[in-house]
Amino acid sequence: MTLPTPSFRPHEQAPTFGLVIVGDEILSGKRADKHLAKVIELLSARGLQLAYADYVGDDPARITATLQRAFASGDVVFSTGGIGATPDDHTRQCAARALDLPLVLHPQAEALIRERMQDTARDQGTVYQPDHPDNIHRLNMGVFPQGAQIIPNPYNKIPGFSVGHVHFVPGFPVMAWPMVEWVLDQHYAQWFQRAAWVEKSVIVFGAMEATLTPLMESLEQRFAGVKVFSLPSVDHPEYGRHIELGVKGTPDHVAQAYPALLAGLHGFDARLGPELVRS
Repeated sequence: MTLPTPSFRPHEQAPTFGLVIVGDEILSGKRADKHLAKVIELLSARGLQLAYADYVGDDPARITATLQRAFASGDVVFSTGGIGATPDDHTRQCAARALDLPLVLHPQAEALIRERMQDTARDQGTVYQPDHPDNIHRLNMGVFPQGAQIIPNPYNKIPGFSVGHVHFVPGFPVMAWPMVEWVLDQHYAQWFQRAAWVEKSVIVFGAMEATLTPLMESLEQRFAGVKVFSLPSVDHPEYGRHIELGVKGTPDHVAQAYPALLAGLHGFDARLGPELVRS
């Protein structure tokens, strides 16, 4: 199978970013997911947005199906977790299966893992034994789909890997987050701040979403590149029952669409509250 290597040209709009979070411990509640909020933060700091996130447990068939969709999407997708060498780590194998590619020991990954094992032996005051069964097993952490590129791990040197625009990092935040940053800065810097994102909204009292829907639809038709959003609440601690109605997009687009939103709301029997801005 040909490796998925979609190309992005500088004049195109920023690619779509997705996130896959792998691990039974997340879905069982043993651990709280921290990756979603952090990846949103890392992207936002660069003027980018996360479009979607998938959670999947340690089931090889489900992981494989999820990764097949990721590879086929042409999106930039980060996958966290499951790339170790214990029996419940399946992501490396599933990535190869999703691509119909063999797993091979990446030479640069092997060198980094051996370097890490030497560091550990030195720190423990023992002699590094390259042929010890435990050390041979640890090399499995560098077995990736054929043709993969490594992602450096500044925490313990055990690398992640990329195939096309799908990037695999460990589940540990201390490792995963700087690795995600490295990928963004190395491969996607041409889109940083190109499409700075802003949201402007207003609190609306005494209106129903169904009543406001025609206004929302007309705004999206009139202002290309703007998304209209509606966030209803029935028990907000400050505003009580209300709808937060707003537009989001680039600053220029929002500057045109938001006044039209306010003007359109004057035609409804509703009371307007505070206006909110997020960027």
